[in-house]
Amino acid sequence: MTQGNTASAVVAAAPGNDPDHAPDVLSAPLRVHFDYTRSVGPIIGAFLGGLRAGKITGIRGSDGRVLVPPAEFDPVTSEPLTEFVDVAEVGTVTSWSWVSDPLPGQPFDRPFAWALIQLDGADTSLLHAVDVPSADDIGTGLRVRVRWAAERTGSINDIAHFVPGETAEPAADSAVAEPVTILTTPVELHYNHTASPQETVYLRGLAEGKLIGGRTDAGGKVYFPPRGASPTDGIPTDDMVELSDKGTVTTFCIVNVPFLGQRIKPPYVAAYVLLDGADIPVLHLVLGCDASEVRMGMRVEAVWKPREEWGHGLENVDHFRPSGEPDADYETYKHHL
Repeated sequence: MTQGNTASAVVAAAPGNDPDHAPDVLSAPLRVHFDYTRSVGPIIGAFLGGLRAGKITGIRGSDGRVLVPPAEFDPVTSEPLTEFVDVAEVGTVTSWSWVSDPLPGQPFDRPFAWALIQLDGADTSLLHAVDVPSADDIGTGLRVRVRWAAERTGSINDIAHFVPGETAEPAADSAVAEPVTILTTPVELHYNHTASPQETVYLRGLAEGKLIGGRTDAGGKVYFPPRGASPTDGIPTDDMVELSDKGTVTTFCIVNVPFLGQRIKPPYVAAYVLLDGADIPVLHLVLGCDASEVRMGMRVEAVWKPREEWGHGLENVDHFRPSGEPDADYETYKHHL
């Protein structure tokens, strides 16, 4: 059973139902962020450990060149590299770009330069920030030196930035000189998403407790969530259809591995649910039973969050649970896997 009784008003707002008036589309700022954690291996680990100790280390290739940052494999022969070489903390700008309007998360909140810097003793260039008053103060050939971060943790940010100069600035003592093994890098993306007219109807329907799909015409496939156009022929999916909040599990996965930020204790099930009346299944949680009991063909129903928690998103449906109905016959969903 769907929530509320305003489906007809939502469906009437579909762009195809009123050719003289398309609904105002929804728009909202979105932020994607997560911590990317990886092992760095012995070569990059030694380089990062060196930064933590206040020194810069490169590696010698088969052709005699010193590569900074160090490469794990020789760019000429593809063989593993092992000969570490310490290089200077002073170098020369080989190329640069001026940043007049810095973005959040960049090294400065004022204008600065990104530059490729060839350190003395190295044969390749390192990309880093250069702190100069204006674009008139940066140029190819400028001599620069490292300015170390006050606290060093074993990342490229241990070099806070470069400044003009010929004399190295001593790094503060560091008690940790061992190679780094694990590196965690925060990743963040901000953007503004503007929904299509069809997606707007879908999102407004969710805010009213409705599950709205879209199709090209009465004989077309029903997409949920609705797409702006059919992927097979490009015809707009302007015929909006209210769907049941009951459906059938087509395929599923039992999540057994814990991960950072996980909100549900494993094991639990992520499943594709084919809503009654839809032709495309949607991925969601299936709870309310042991994970081992979930199966293909299982009939499920939506469990909605309290109405006061609803927004314009499918998270209004907290999860699906077994409906108690007999399993669907495989023939009814075999073309929707």
